[in-house]
Amino acid sequence: MQDLSHQLSPDTPVYPGDPSVRLRPHASHAADGYRVTDIGVGSHAGTHVDAPSHVLEDGDPLSAFPVSRFRLDAELVDLRPLDAGATVSPAALEAADPAPDGEALVLRTGWDVHWGTGEYHDHPSLSPEAAAWCADRGYDVALDCASPDPFGSTDLPAHRALSGANRLIFENLRLADADLPTRFRLHAYPPSFVGVDGSPVRVVAEERAPVVTE
Repeated sequence: MQDLSHQLSPDTPVYPGDPSVRLRPHASHAADGYRVTDIGVGSHAGTHVDAPSHVLEDGDPLSAFPVSRFRLDAELVDLRPLDAGATVSPAALEAADPAPDGEALVLRTGWDVHWGTGEYHDHPSLSPEAAAWCADRGYDVALDCASPDPFGSTDLPAHRALSGANRLIFENLRLADADLPTRFRLHAYPPSFVGVDGSPVRVVAEERAPVVTE
């Protein structure tokens, strides 16, 4: 199994304006005989999942999805190399010829090598048509950058195309040093918050068992 998540700490970069990660001591062994940490984190900090309610006023929150939706038959789509600000087209996804029975596309843009730097904001993005291509085929989308939309986008067309079809979006995966097969099982379970628009997740890739035929 491979962990595809960025660790959360007060140093974790967040989208400009979002809450920083907070880890504060609430009780200590010296003072209280036990330890408790006061954890504060924005719903889109680090490696996280977007619910439709993130961009759609009437969209479903994460709590509307059964836990089975966070265990996905995933397919890796390697889009490298991509330039800063590149736009991924439907043709680029079609060229990868993903399996129609897959549940999620994991888009490797190569941009997570810039995690924690100013260059990370210049990440590639999906064209609205590419996002609709994924939505129409029933794919959730996971990617190794901050968003399927360009940095600073206010209308968020790729988010809206996916969320309008009740697709989940997993952002900020750590793929640069991952040795992944083309198809694998993706586990990305959020805590069981009620009514939230997103949540940090621990994303883990698990190799699928081979199909035994007689």
